[in-house]
Amino acid sequence: MGFDASLERWQLRAGRRFTDHNLRDCALLCPCASPNQSPDRSYRTRPQRQFLTTLLSAALLLSAVPLLHADKLSFDERMEIERGLDAEFATAKVILPRSKKPLIFKSSGGYDRGAWDRALEEGGPAARLGDEVQITRVQIEDKRILLELNGGTRGSGHWYDHVQVGMGGTVSPVGTNQNRQTAANGTYLAIVFPSSVPSLKTADIRQMLSPIFDFEKHSAAQQYVETLPEPVKKAIKEQRAIEGMNKDQVLLALGKPRNKSRETNPDGDEIEDWIYGDPPGKMTFVRFNEGKVVKISESYANVGGATMPPLPPPR
Repeated sequence: MGFDASLERWQLRAGRRFTDHNLRDCALLCPCASPNQSPDRSYRTRPQRQFLTTLLSAALLLSAVPLLHADKLSFDERMEIERGLDAEFATAKVILPRSKKPLIFKSSGGYDRGAWDRALEEGGPAARLGDEVQITRVQIEDKRILLELNGGTRGSGHWYDHVQVGMGGTVSPVGTNQNRQTAANGTYLAIVFPSSVPSLKTADIRQMLSPIFDFEKHSAAQQYVETLPEPVKKAIKEQRAIEGMNKDQVLLALGKPRNKSRETNPDGDEIEDWIYGDPPGKMTFVRFNEGKVVKISESYANVGGATMPPLPPPR
């Protein structure tokens, strides 16, 4: 074997290609290849294998990043929540204490009634049952969403309301608003999550707050009706009075009466009659005894002086 044969053997052991090989597959020329290796698989050098391994690892890590953050609040969701809740109105379904420290409300829908009662004793109510409240600020933190209600407890007024000028030993305020409030009648509420704030929409947060807020914008009267016994609730919806109602409930059912009369019976009870309707149409008389309805009667004025039933509907 001459010099050419030695050179050829060296090239084969080194796993290199001949200059005229044109980069064809050379698995059979690789001395470290397994004898069972398929001849159609291309041989790669160690730097190439390291590069491919690194590239594959990076691809796996990048594919796992969206999975790690899929359950977290995205930027678009954060903006949607802030825009959807800011300046939103709701009706209070419970008494909201006025507190500088945020009232804790769990994302599962529960809250510590004892802690809220203690806050109510210290600061008084910020909103009562049926009152309308407004979300005046939304702040999303790592594990909670902070809501400012009715302006929170920040003081109101202008800086010049506290400026005074004087002459000759007397001073007077520059501001003329004598009826201003020193503090807003608001509070703070914190929706607390077990971990980071998850992926949410405004509708999801409204559903979370449904035990304490009604976002359907019902009036205080409608909210009050929902707490009444079923017979009274039904009568109010049908716009009629029934025995046992109080005056507020009759007002909800029939509205303000056209006329009232009041007297005291021999037993000393205060009797009050409310009169609805205008002659010659139907007249409704509702009698109260000590604030409760005890009798309802109807008549048709100027029709022979007698009570007549309503006319049947036309066929």
